[in-house]
Amino acid sequence: MPRPTSPLEEAGLPDFKRIIADSDLDGLCAAAVLKAANPDAEVHFAHAALVRSGALDERIDRSTAMVDLPFHPDCGWYLDHHQTNRPNEEEEKLFVSQGGTCHWESTPSAARLAFDVLSPYIDLAHLEEIMPIVDALDSGQIRREDFIQDGPVLQLARSLSLRETEHMHHVLNLFSQGASLAEVLADEDIIPHITRARDERIAAQAVVEQHTDIIDRLAICRMDEKGVRSNGYLVTAWAGDRADACCIVHGYADGSIETPERPALSASFYANSFLENGQNRFDLSRLATMLDPTGGGHANACGCRIQPPGVESNLELWIEAWKNRSVVLAIE
Repeated sequence: MPRPTSPLEEAGLPDFKRIIADSDLDGLCAAAVLKAANPDAEVHFAHAALVRSGALDERIDRSTAMVDLPFHPDCGWYLDHHQTNRPNEEEEKLFVSQGGTCHWESTPSAARLAFDVLSPYIDLAHLEEIMPIVDALDSGQIRREDFIQDGPVLQLARSLSLRETEHMHHVLNLFSQGASLAEVLADEDIIPHITRARDERIAAQAVVEQHTDIIDRLAICRMDEKGVRSNGYLVTAWAGDRADACCIVHGYADGSIETPERPALSASFYANSFLENGQNRFDLSRLATMLDPTGGGHANACGCRIQPPGVESNLELWIEAWKNRSVVLAIE
């Protein structure tokens, strides 16, 4: 009797034993889609700097599916949507010729890409409700009213980090095994993390209000050395129509990319998506790659590591570039 084909075989997609995904809601949901197709796959959460530094090289081979992270030529299946992560034509051609499979699409989220690729072959109906939320969060399309209301899905998204890997794997397993969004949010092991995320936002809001300066319509928020983190939504919601974009500095001077509880200094850049036509005005990824060749992301949301001699020097160069944004950051 012939053995039954797997969903991956039926789709003509590569088999994999390991999934490496970004450690945010988008990466987790993308990993949940892949794990739904292959429940036996091991999942490892990471972030872009770890991939680019080579810290994960020993984990990556042709049996690895990578999603929502920078391109790695040694993986077997690559799925992503970030412009600066996209392999060039020559890299992709070589990758495919050596047995790799590449799915790069300019989708609102990496989870959407994975969902679109696999939903014709496996039942992902339980993820349909969260997909538009993931798309909105990752592409800057969330409404300001929804962000300010801070519902449980936004709190769930903020609860995810490499500091809480057990929590991340619990959420991942629930979604990959068919749990609905309501079931995940009501899970007794997840509720305390959602509560923690709510309280951390209150602390982060205080830092935004006390440590943000607006220079020529760029809101610069200094969260470094303060023990809090935030994406751009919190800063741009606070800045309102006074800023077209923001720069957030995170981490610690003595931190490391390998210590999630005490990360290295980094900067993130976000367009103010709450403004009418606030996105796609400037290519902020040019700021992210100006000093750090391993930086990148989207034109409207990206990041990099702080480079020597330090934060002040980096900020001076970014502010100077921002002042000439109509030329330096023009979208081609």
